[in-house]
Amino acid sequence: MKVAVVDINGKETGRKADLSDAVFGVEPNDHAVYLDVKQYLANQRQGTHKAKERAEIVGSTRKIKKQKGTGTARAGSIKSPIFKGGGRIFGPRPRNYSFKLNKNLKRLARRSALSIKANDKAIMVVEDFNFDTIKTKNFTSVLKSLGLDSKKSLFVLGESNNNVYLSSRNLKGSEVITASELSTYKILNANSVVLLEGSLKGIEANLSK
Repeated sequence: MKVAVVDINGKETGRKADLSDAVFGVEPNDHAVYLDVKQYLANQRQGTHKAKERAEIVGSTRKIKKQKGTGTARAGSIKSPIFKGGGRIFGPRPRNYSFKLNKNLKRLARRSALSIKANDKAIMVVEDFNFDTIKTKNFTSVLKSLGLDSKKSLFVLGESNNNVYLSSRNLKGSEVITASELSTYKILNANSVVLLEGSLKGIEANLSK
């Protein structure tokens, strides 16, 4: 698949990037995508939720009314879950939501996500760039030139670039990552995926194994 390479002003450079069909042209596997996104979201959960159950409530243990003759149900403790201020039945407990997936499945999911974006014409290849200083204004001008100022965008760099990353950090609709940080969720969560030329070899090397 051939994609025109543009500069940060949105103008074509006259070059074309060859996107590997083994990464950007596969038949998407929906179940692999589902599992990888599910794992990503599960890993974001802290799992620190906790509710007090009956045995953990501080309160009197005396029998609050006699066993028989009241015409109502028996009640032995004010800490019972049926009373206000009582414990919670089967309340949440701290737990770990993460689960494992094998590497081949995760690679398939990422290839599938990139192929979906490629089919939707939502992948753009931009020549490598850098900023002299850290300014949000610099990155905002790039977004406007590429027509991405009103869209969610994901910029994938070949290697970490502090000036570009910090210039984009204040913008909610845009995220900058390196090729090694690429995930299925981040690909699908963006309206447009912007691949810098220097990231292509790393992406294809990581996902074509």
